[in-house]
Amino acid sequence: MPAPTESRLPKTYRIKAVKQETPHVRTLTFDVSLGAKPGQFVMVWLPGVDEKPMSVAYDGPEGIRITFFAIGDMTKKLATSKVGDLIGLRGPFGTYYEWQPQQHLALVAGGYGAAPMYFVAKTASKDNCTMDVFVGARSEGHLLYIDELKKLKSITVHVSTDDGSQGVKGTNVALLKEKMDSRTTYDQLFACGPEMMLKAVSELSAKRKIPSQLSLERYMKCGYGLCGNCVVDPLGIRLCKDGPVIKNDVCVKITEFGKYHRDDVGGKHVF
Repeated sequence: MPAPTESRLPKTYRIKAVKQETPHVRTLTFDVSLGAKPGQFVMVWLPGVDEKPMSVAYDGPEGIRITFFAIGDMTKKLATSKVGDLIGLRGPFGTYYEWQPQQHLALVAGGYGAAPMYFVAKTASKDNCTMDVFVGARSEGHLLYIDELKKLKSITVHVSTDDGSQGVKGTNVALLKEKMDSRTTYDQLFACGPEMMLKAVSELSAKRKIPSQLSLERYMKCGYGLCGNCVVDPLGIRLCKDGPVIKNDVCVKITEFGKYHRDDVGGKHVF
């Protein structure tokens, strides 16, 4: 069933499917398409509990999909949801990844950043883009969307884990650098994952003079730019409206990038 674009008030939708990705990561598919584009997010609402922003792992005729890590009170409660349960959604919000048909792209995905990168890969493959996807995680048990990515056309998947339990031992950014050192060229670099990984991609992008788009995560509450919780220093841009997907020439001007982030009351937390 269709839904209005960027709904500012939550509306409840039924869960169509539930998939346990890892012991702590679940994917919920809802019986609705919100018209989200790769890189955008939705606000997920549990009545009487809380509302949290979550990246979209896919949105299409089959429904909208979110993949999340059950780590806090709200997400742990959400992880107990079953097929048929009603959950509140509003959005989509924010910017998204952009590319041109037939470009050669490098997608760098860390942890559950693999979910929105899958959405990019699936959509860009329809534009006849070719892609190297660098998926990294702490260990084999934390890798996500590997099988789904391998099923897509014109995509090569490169896997790395910190402990070497699957793929190459090391980081996905190191794998990307190796590929680039072997004279592989890319039209753009896309990245989603932990901020220190994003910082490394940003530096590599600037050094090699390759355009990149990075998905920055900050505390978001309203989703449409009123509360100011997601403003970054010193630019004052709101990541719920001007992000979360930011071009690297803007990222390098954000002084807090790779250094600290703020909580719900503005307190600084160092990475």
